[in-house]
Amino acid sequence: MTLDNTNNSASEKSNWWSVVGQVLRQDFLPVLTDLRLAIALLLLIALFSISGTVIEQGQSLSFYQANYPEHPALFGFLSWKVILTLGLDHVYRTWWFLSLLIFFGTSLTACTFTRQLPALKAARRWKFYDKPRQFTKLALSAEIDNQTSNSASLQNLTQILQNRRYKVFQEKGNILYARKGIIGRIGPIIVHIGIVVILLGSIWGAMTGFMAQEMVPSGNTFQVKNIIDAGPWATLPTNKDWSVRVNRFWIDYTPTGSIDQFYSDLSVVNKEDREIDHKTIFVNQPLRYQGLTFYQTDWGIAAVKVRVNNSPVFQLPMASLNTNGKGRIWGTWIPTKTDLSEGVSLVVKDLQGMMLIYDSKGELVDTVRNGMSTQVNGVKLTVLELIGSTGLQIKADPGVPIVYAGFALLMLGVMMSYFSHSQIWALQTDGRLYVGGKTNRAQVGFEREMLEIFDQLSSESKDKEEEKAIA
Repeated sequence: MTLDNTNNSASEKSNWWSVVGQVLRQDFLPVLTDLRLAIALLLLIALFSISGTVIEQGQSLSFYQANYPEHPALFGFLSWKVILTLGLDHVYRTWWFLSLLIFFGTSLTACTFTRQLPALKAARRWKFYDKPRQFTKLALSAEIDNQTSNSASLQNLTQILQNRRYKVFQEKGNILYARKGIIGRIGPIIVHIGIVVILLGSIWGAMTGFMAQEMVPSGNTFQVKNIIDAGPWATLPTNKDWSVRVNRFWIDYTPTGSIDQFYSDLSVVNKEDREIDHKTIFVNQPLRYQGLTFYQTDWGIAAVKVRVNNSPVFQLPMASLNTNGKGRIWGTWIPTKTDLSEGVSLVVKDLQGMMLIYDSKGELVDTVRNGMSTQVNGVKLTVLELIGSTGLQIKADPGVPIVYAGFALLMLGVMMSYFSHSQIWALQTDGRLYVGGKTNRAQVGFEREMLEIFDQLSSESKDKEEEKAIA
């Protein structure tokens, strides 16, 4: 009795899985491989990718509250609460965006196995036409009469097709099949594989990558520590046996005084401060080292070197001042007495411009440039040098090589898809030669080629008829 129950249970499970499989094949699979679904998923992915480009990613709560207030909300609905609730501050790692990528990749994979591979398999098989009526179903066909067919034999046609790079197959001496451009059937499969590889690379990069920002004064050495955004599987660069030294930071200005380009001369150094790598970076020319990419993204003024009378040179930090969005300025306070009871304020807006000196009452006392001196509060104040700081963005994205490989496959598949898959059949019977063909694209070009083949057959026929007449 127990054995019967066990057999019944196993049979019920087998039947259940059979029903599930049948439902998946008949109901779910056609929907999954529907072109309209793939287009809709692609549009959604593109839409949310654009949102991730427009909305700053990985910023602080205060940043979103300041730039996306509730009243008035951007477009009437986009506030910082909506952004944080939907995860629009880290779009590429949200569960719904990753689900879209996986769903789209699954749809492409299913389409490849259910449509593209069977189409390729069918294209690799050939079927000989052994009845004249079969040629009437072809897009292009011709029947060559008895007078011409005596010389326009399959051997002539075979040579003509081989000269046009067709692969020719023959059977029974009077039946021919030829094809070329089978690579065009492989192209869509390569395109699908390329897109799936890109999706996998994107997912891997989102889950294992991270981004950091560092503001480093010229002459300082740093390690990557200020991580502002990281995937759940990211390997953070802690306890590295190397550091990065900012040898020099400078800005090139245009004749009108606006910034033309800013540069950072960087050196990667080991624990013994020996240089391992070196590069001067600027916008769109980063430093790459051990999977990390150092971009030049920002700048600032870190400190100023001054001397009061004949005192030693001392370095004072400069802080960014709030201008309510009306530009960027930095300032510091310089003591003019040893007991710090009196001093002046120094304000500057760039590394080359005029520096403004204000007294304790907020009145402008003087203006100076690098290397200049002035008399304030009964002392000689010399401003020797402004020290700039470079703003670096450091990114690690292990998915980039995978994405690049996917794009290479995608471009290769697109180029392969441009090749037309052309097929030609021929039958010589009862003193007649039947020729026909079809192609999957470039119909006009194929028609022209078929006409040229017919003309070539006719010209060869006339030549041979003339040779017979002369003989």
